[in-house]
Amino acid sequence: MEAFNAASARDPRERRPRRHDPGRRDRLIDAALTVIAERGVAATTHREIARVADVPLGSMTYHFTSLEEVLAAAFTRHAESMARVFDERLSAACDREAAVEAVITLVADDLLGSSGDLVLSVELYVAAARNPALRAVTQAWMARSRTALERHFDATTARELDALIEGLVLHSALSTDPMTPEQIRHAVHRFLR
Repeated sequence: MEAFNAASARDPRERRPRRHDPGRRDRLIDAALTVIAERGVAATTHREIARVADVPLGSMTYHFTSLEEVLAAAFTRHAESMARVFDERLSAACDREAAVEAVITLVADDLLGSSGDLVLSVELYVAAARNPALRAVTQAWMARSRTALERHFDATTARELDALIEGLVLHSALSTDPMTPEQIRHAVHRFLR
């Protein structure tokens, strides 16, 4: 009882020191990606993101004005991560033949290699179909992908190849009989003939 009385005797205007947590916003974005990958956009809530990030629910409204803003930040992080993979793969290619192999590896290993990234990509595509803010995220991602492809292919081919890559990813994500790496290789080679 003594401890309670001492605590209640404090001046009510005194504030407890704030916990310094400069990485909290980033953790919330990472938690949002985890929730989206596990449950989908439709089941993503402020409460669930805060729970996964292990922060108070109020942190969500402190760092983000809406759930839409959280989703945009999370999907932007995912898209930037995927765009970096495009950049790395195609920057490493020294000629067109190496670029073709880089595209095949990009699809078969990078884009289809992680089930979490694959689910996030599909969730982004579906959410962007209805949400202009998320469509801007996909548009920026496609622009970066095409820029990476344009290191080795003309602008028209880069745009069409980017669409083929997205189609291969969606087909594999939704199919009960996804294409094998050899079938992906065949499709890319056939397109680029």
